[in-house]
Amino acid sequence: MDQKYLKTSLSQRIWITLIAILLLGSTLAVYIGIVVSGNKQKDDATALEEKYAKAQDALNSYGQELSGQYFDEFVSYKSAVKAYNAEEANSVGVRTTDLKEGTGRELTSGDLEYYAYYIGWCADESVFDSSFDSFENPTKLSSPLYAGQGLIQGWNDGVIGMKIGGVREIQMPGEVAYGSTQEICGGTNSPLKFIVMAIDDAKLTELNAAFQSAYSDLLNTYYSS
Repeated sequence: MDQKYLKTSLSQRIWITLIAILLLGSTLAVYIGIVVSGNKQKDDATALEEKYAKAQDALNSYGQELSGQYFDEFVSYKSAVKAYNAEEANSVGVRTTDLKEGTGRELTSGDLEYYAYYIGWCADESVFDSSFDSFENPTKLSSPLYAGQGLIQGWNDGVIGMKIGGVREIQMPGEVAYGSTQEICGGTNSPLKFIVMAIDDAKLTELNAAFQSAYSDLLNTYYSS
């Protein structure tokens, strides 16, 4: 074959050059778009992380204010923590004793719009959880538990009829505590006792809602990226 047919003409070389430039430009545009989009997602995530941290700090700070308000009263209920008969506690249903009558609204079945300070203990008197920083040598209370986070059936049944501001002792058989799904107090199906102080606070509700919203937004951003 004649070599002149293998050579490109000037106009062909110009078109090839233009096409190469266009392809390079398109590639750069896509790359820049990816980088810009990635930077925006990173900036959005950083902003949401800051929002989440501020909401958490505000919630914790107010929790310490509430600790100063309720600590002296709640710490006095430590003395109510005593050993009890596990077999007997498992043979009866949920039992309650009001240690202090509240003056606020009455909690009804399914009511999750309240907060609580609590002490939870086993039949041998060992405390497995509480709102204190240390049960043996308490100096402050942690942020109160939000009932809307999901609680065991025995707790939810035990607070029915309790009034906000009140303090109640709740005894429950293992089947409505953690049942066979979780080992606690040295085994499964263990009966439990709680002392619960129910409170309601508009500012705490507002701060908790802001914290939950910030957490949800941050989580959605991580999932989308």
